[in-house]
Amino acid sequence: MTTPKVSFEFFPPQTLDASFRLWETAQVLAPLKPEFVSVTYGAGGTTRKLTHEAVGAIHKNYGLNVAAHLTCVEATRAETMEIVNSYAEVGVTEIVALRGDPPKGQGKFTPHPEGFASSVELIEALAEDGRFTIRAGAYPEPHPDAADIHADVRFLKRKVEAGASSAITQFFFEAETFFRFRDACEKEGIEAKIIPGILPIQSWKGAKNFALRCGTSIPAWVEEAFEAAIRDDREQLLATALCTELCDKLIEGGVEDLHFYTLNRPGLTRDVCHALGVTPEAVLENVA
Repeated sequence: MTTPKVSFEFFPPQTLDASFRLWETAQVLAPLKPEFVSVTYGAGGTTRKLTHEAVGAIHKNYGLNVAAHLTCVEATRAETMEIVNSYAEVGVTEIVALRGDPPKGQGKFTPHPEGFASSVELIEALAEDGRFTIRAGAYPEPHPDAADIHADVRFLKRKVEAGASSAITQFFFEAETFFRFRDACEKEGIEAKIIPGILPIQSWKGAKNFALRCGTSIPAWVEEAFEAAIRDDREQLLATALCTELCDKLIEGGVEDLHFYTLNRPGLTRDVCHALGVTPEAVLENVA
């Protein structure tokens, strides 16, 4: 089996305990030499300052290639480009450009009157700026605001035409979900790399709630398996096995890159990577 390239998503801490967890996560996963790590914004841009601080610290202390998240929410174009400049000043060369979730309590995204109206407009501005590699978001199942999967594919094509060089997908439970989306993108003429987003399931309750919020379908067999595993106190064992199996199927289907949503808890992600052959020793051998 081909050893994949990996990348990891972190989120910025909002408490002292969360800070320790982020630094532990970075320390545990940095030896796997990820292609990049990304740092998220909170809903409505609520962690903008914390994201900037985390991006700078991770880049400086761990030497990792950090792709900073950037959204269109609750900011003017000028304010957004100020953030772009601040990222450049701390050595960031990659940005994950997203529309972003609306602020808490607002059911629908409403652009700032003087802001970017969509991720496409944001990507166009970043491409014109010229200092960054731009990554976009992709949805292998219909985004809650999209009419259907074809609308998501067409919108992804607009993002690529605007300047995105790759896209990271929302998480999913079955490899076929990704393959169907990849085929639809190829049919639409999208040539940019599409990287599957992988969610190692730290908590089935949390993953289920997350899936319901973002429109990820939950196969009946997955729910039944976790309910049985929870009864038998085997939830983490099942999570590791299912995540590894999903990644195996993706790699067998030609996927070369995997992006893990770590939730700032490194153990499960590390274990899955090790099972896939991504270990510190293997990384050193490849460098040698």
